[in-house]
Amino acid sequence: MANTPQPGQATSRLNAEATGNWTLPNALTVLRIFLVPLLVVFLLTEYTLVGLSVFIIASLTDWFDGYLARRRHQITTLGQLLDPIADKLLVSAAFISLVELGLAPAWMVVIIIGREIAISGLRTIAADQGQKIPASSLAKYKTTVQMITVVLLILGPRFLGEYFVLGEIGLWLVVILSLLSAGQYLAASWRRLGLSGSPPQ
Repeated sequence: MANTPQPGQATSRLNAEATGNWTLPNALTVLRIFLVPLLVVFLLTEYTLVGLSVFIIASLTDWFDGYLARRRHQITTLGQLLDPIADKLLVSAAFISLVELGLAPAWMVVIIIGREIAISGLRTIAADQGQKIPASSLAKYKTTVQMITVVLLILGPRFLGEYFVLGEIGLWLVVILSLLSAGQYLAASWRRLGLSGSPPQ
């Protein structure tokens, strides 16, 4: 009985097997990856509003691919692999472009991107040991604040004027939430993987 799949899991597996890896959610994830170089090109050539539109569209695909994968029971191994890669490519490309444009300090962006790389490493270790580290509530707040902040920073003083300070405040919030959520992930890894030196229970 312990190995009997739940109805939802069985349906998800059957639908994934029937459609293969080429599902609508996976197509949206791939689209997000292809939008990354366009985002960089438009931002660095100062087509600000076009670049902003690309970023917003790419961010929306991040929400829709997860929603559709769950709703249509099309969660695939390929999707689980590509989705975090697409997310990190999008965030990294946006922030690095903002540094190049002088709209974000490099040291803050290093913290944000470094956190993403570190969490990816922890999740890889967890996966190798058959464990899964779920996203914390702080991480979800960080993602929301991060997307809003990137939008504000892309608009910059040119469009926001004195209200650009909201983007700067948002960036500080992203850095703080990145560090706090990284601490949560590390604590969860410590408990689940026995990183303290004692074997995991």
